[in-house]
Amino acid sequence: MDPLIKSQLLYQLSYTPVPAPGPERPGGEGAEHTRKRGVGKHAFRDVETGSRMARRDLTGAVDFAYLEGFAAGDAQVIEEVLALFREQAAVWTRMLDPGSEGWRDAVHTIKGSSRGIGAFALGDVCEQVEAGALPLDAVRDALDVALADVAAYAHERALQSLRTPRR
Repeated sequence: MDPLIKSQLLYQLSYTPVPAPGPERPGGEGAEHTRKRGVGKHAFRDVETGSRMARRDLTGAVDFAYLEGFAAGDAQVIEEVLALFREQAAVWTRMLDPGSEGWRDAVHTIKGSSRGIGAFALGDVCEQVEAGALPLDAVRDALDVALADVAAYAHERALQSLRTPRR
């Protein structure tokens, strides 16, 4: 995988923005384009048979095909990025309290990071919370759903790696 792409993915997940003075900015030019890629591609290729099979535990909250394409199929990068997303989620969750001084920064960071891994629905919820259209609890709920999908995906990849013959 191109080191520049890997560093961009990792940077996007680890970056905590410093709020700039002035009005909040919308999701950016790429947000609409990435949303059109579609959420819900929750099928995997069986390593042994090559056939597509749906995984019942996935809700479609994360478009893993998008992440795999962006990471050029590099399993190590995907694993590292998803691990970082889970670690950061623990920090973000503590900040998702209206009484917390940094909740707006957390929501903004979650928006960018979630879109980076293909959790477009979570990014959209964050955008709506930033605009005042949804309550802050909506981010926590959408983050929980995305994290459940990440866990199911990681579990499936682990199972597939056990089935793959080693050479």
